[in-house]
Amino acid sequence: MFSKNYNSNNNIILMIFLVLEIIYLFIINVGTVNGDNYNLPRFEHPAKSDGSLGIMVVGDWGRKGHYNQSQVALQMGVIGEKMDLDFVISTGDNFYPNGLINVNDPAFDESFTNVYTAPSLQKQWYSVLGNHDYRGDALAQLSPILSRKDSKWFCLKSYILNAEIAEFLFIDTTPFQDKYFTNPGDEVYDWRGVLPRDKYISTLLKDLESALVESSAKWKIVVGHHTIRSAGIHGNTQELVQKLLPILQANNVDLYINGHDHCLEHISSIDSPLQFLTSGGGSKSWRGGYNWSNPNEMKFYYDGQGFMTMKITQTEVDINFYDILGNVLHQWSASKSLISTI
Repeated sequence: MFSKNYNSNNNIILMIFLVLEIIYLFIINVGTVNGDNYNLPRFEHPAKSDGSLGIMVVGDWGRKGHYNQSQVALQMGVIGEKMDLDFVISTGDNFYPNGLINVNDPAFDESFTNVYTAPSLQKQWYSVLGNHDYRGDALAQLSPILSRKDSKWFCLKSYILNAEIAEFLFIDTTPFQDKYFTNPGDEVYDWRGVLPRDKYISTLLKDLESALVESSAKWKIVVGHHTIRSAGIHGNTQELVQKLLPILQANNVDLYINGHDHCLEHISSIDSPLQFLTSGGGSKSWRGGYNWSNPNEMKFYYDGQGFMTMKITQTEVDINFYDILGNVLHQWSASKSLISTI
């Protein structure tokens, strides 16, 4: 009797573990069930022995190698080797056109594992969800099952990464946009864990503000999928301008990094140190459109494919934007003294 039912019992046990895993993911990503104790999960990533960090940023990439995704990945591998990469940041829209079907979707291998094969890219990838990711099984991308398939994959909705000299706050920006709720068209979004929306957004903003106030990091960097400031076809995201931007400015955030617009872009603030950096050129680009009136703010705009790198030390951050051939398109640096920022 035992041998006859062994496979069936084993399948039941696996299903139980899967259900428990989903419950765990729900709790750590969207708070407790009643939403009263939401806290951003915190993770650690060490800097190099000399205290520096080498980081690569790419977004809007998941197209199974098409639209020059593979060519961008090739140059990422080359540059990653030269800069002694520590980790990669993905700014969302990880899998087109509609996220992942489930944790067994072959698109995960076809768009991620089988594309970013360079030895230098076999580092941790810290990812956020984009609006296209919400059109599939959004929870699938958060599942540890994917991390077991490919150990470099890491994705949660919102979280904090402490990298010693810098603190990265990854924020789930898709729920902020009204149009996904009021005028979704034919698209279906996976809002599990997001509803009630107002509660989700207000709690996230409170947690973000608290984390920024308490942070003693030399560099404060916020990462989200959607633009705050952009000259691309999506332009400024007004909901983020109204709700998120004041928190970033009030708490001396140095960089806001995003994707969404399929371009490479650097916009500076004329009234604060905050810099807006778009790295959304991981695959399909050349979408046309440019709308920005203040040349003093617009430092760089490239309507094409590529990626961004950051080298961070205690006193300096260096930003480079690269095209599909590995050419440096734009460079920017900022410095701080060694005096504590507490």
